[in-house]
Amino acid sequence: MSSVSENLEIPKVLERRQFRALSLQRTKESGIYALLTACTVFTLLITVGIIYLLIGETINFFEHSNVAVTEFLFGTRWDPLISEDNKQYGVLPLVCGTLWITVIAMSVALPLGLVTAIYLSEYAPARLRAFLKPILEVLAGIPTVVYGFFALTFITPLLRTIGIEVDFFNAVSAGIAVGILCLPMVTSLSEDALKAVPNRLREAAYGLGGTKFDVSIKVVLPAALSGIISSFILAIARAIGETMIVALAAGQLARLTLDPRVQVQTMTGYMTQVAKGDVTNFGAEYFSLY
Repeated sequence: MSSVSENLEIPKVLERRQFRALSLQRTKESGIYALLTACTVFTLLITVGIIYLLIGETINFFEHSNVAVTEFLFGTRWDPLISEDNKQYGVLPLVCGTLWITVIAMSVALPLGLVTAIYLSEYAPARLRAFLKPILEVLAGIPTVVYGFFALTFITPLLRTIGIEVDFFNAVSAGIAVGILCLPMVTSLSEDALKAVPNRLREAAYGLGGTKFDVSIKVVLPAALSGIISSFILAIARAIGETMIVALAAGQLARLTLDPRVQVQTMTGYMTQVAKGDVTNFGAEYFSLY
């Protein structure tokens, strides 16, 4: 009788253990779900907080400066640090400088980064790829202030040597330096997108008689286009937000110009200038940062 009762107890014991294990697994999953939800909510709260701060300080700017919104958006002079009676808050010169830096930087980073990514993904041997990719990614770890001095001491003299007359501070040198900064980002992300394309697409193209170039450009590149576009967007955002390179190499003279060889000022460059502490924290100059 005892052996029979023991045999009847074994399934109950196993059932209780399975129930406890299942309960523990559900508790862990609930904890992970709560953690992920908290992280998501935290990210959203940060975004909402930034937007709230920007809107509030922007309202303070228009209240302190007595500048109309149309004058701010379409004005062609930006001189907020001159005499109190003649301050100008037309933002177009800063937008012009920012666009010049971004266009020049992307003219360097996007084509070179994409071509390099195609080479690393489709042409380079595995050993060479493993050697070159970390070297390119090291460029992203160089402090941006180094790029700024590199633009002043190397790129500007080089441009003058090849016959391009540029000011000591100019948009061309700063834009090239920002482009070199963004190059590793474009290369790395685009190469990852290209490598993620299934090999069966390449093999099918080769089976139809395609050459290496045909497969790379007409098959792999279109298949990885979404990832490549994402890398381009990130690089553009990086170029727009770059601070130290433009603060050092582009200059501090805001002007609306079609000539990138002269000194310009970007929005981030102006922020750096004001953040040095030369203006009060309660004036329109300070609130213009936002």
